[in-house]
Amino acid sequence: MRIVVLPGDGIGPEISAATYNVLRAASEHFQLGIQTDEHEVGHASLKQFGSTIPPGLLETVQAADGLILGPAATFDFKDEQRGEINPSKYFRKNLDLFANVRPARTYPGLRNRLGDFDLVVVRENTEGFYADRNMEQGNGEILVTSDVVISLRRITRHCCERIAQAACQLAMRRRKHLTIVHKANVLKIGDGMFIDICREAARGYPGLEVDDILVDAMMAHVVRQPDRFDVIVSTNMFGDILSDLTAELSGSLGLGGSLNVGAKHAMAQAAHGSAPDIAGRDIANPFSLILSTALLLAWHGERTGAPRFESAARAIEGAVATAIQSGRATKDVGGKLGTAATGQAIVDILQSDKA
Repeated sequence: MRIVVLPGDGIGPEISAATYNVLRAASEHFQLGIQTDEHEVGHASLKQFGSTIPPGLLETVQAADGLILGPAATFDFKDEQRGEINPSKYFRKNLDLFANVRPARTYPGLRNRLGDFDLVVVRENTEGFYADRNMEQGNGEILVTSDVVISLRRITRHCCERIAQAACQLAMRRRKHLTIVHKANVLKIGDGMFIDICREAARGYPGLEVDDILVDAMMAHVVRQPDRFDVIVSTNMFGDILSDLTAELSGSLGLGGSLNVGAKHAMAQAAHGSAPDIAGRDIANPFSLILSTALLLAWHGERTGAPRFESAARAIEGAVATAIQSGRATKDVGGKLGTAATGQAIVDILQSDKA
């Protein structure tokens, strides 16, 4: 398996280095034969090449078996004409990574006032209110006058159908419960179509339980009783907000794994930002990118029929749980270790076969 690694900005290089060490240990332990190819994106690339995305990088990624993207300083990148391209948007759009899969679960040893839960948010990733990716050319936000802005939301049958299928398939591999999150009482046409398509897709999966909840009510339900949910499917912006909330409910946004999946490609991505205020201090939590990388290995194993990759993914996830329970983690999740030492703790657990 050949993986392109893009460390990104801020804390990106630190958590990417920790993740690389875990990936190398998993490759050796499970005989995965993983090869990595690292490139700069973000500010480092902008300084060197005049663009946050180096020339030829898309073709390199397309030829690889997977992509690991560290956090980028996306708020800094405002003008694509000056090479300031959002790397996350760029790869999601150009690789057609239509599903963002965001698991959230609780961990023994990490204090949680909501009780144990294990759920997954499946978010449509290519349209909705995201103005930088819902148009063929241009932007979905229009400045009508200096005082008036119109933001367009695109919802298509094609994108609804494929995210619905992805969510149903995942739910059937889990506890066979799908929750559709929407705002169809106000967005009657777009979200109305989304609900109809999700329910139509679910009818093709016997035994799948389906319900739907308004997005504002969902925020209350998931805080009050997260263990009632299994797989949650939603449109882009609602899913983005909900997946950050559920990751934080598990103990920290730094525990949120994130995999962007398309028909041919997948990208592991930290669920959080580049956190420039703590960059270079060896205190950033690397678990989000490590868990995202485990999701990438599992995706590759399932896609290629290579179960050792899925075994490696489960081992990494188990090692993270063991590290948290034993306090071998960063401060935000109850430990006392730095970024590099936390990554090394996962390596040690993997090598000791206690994951």
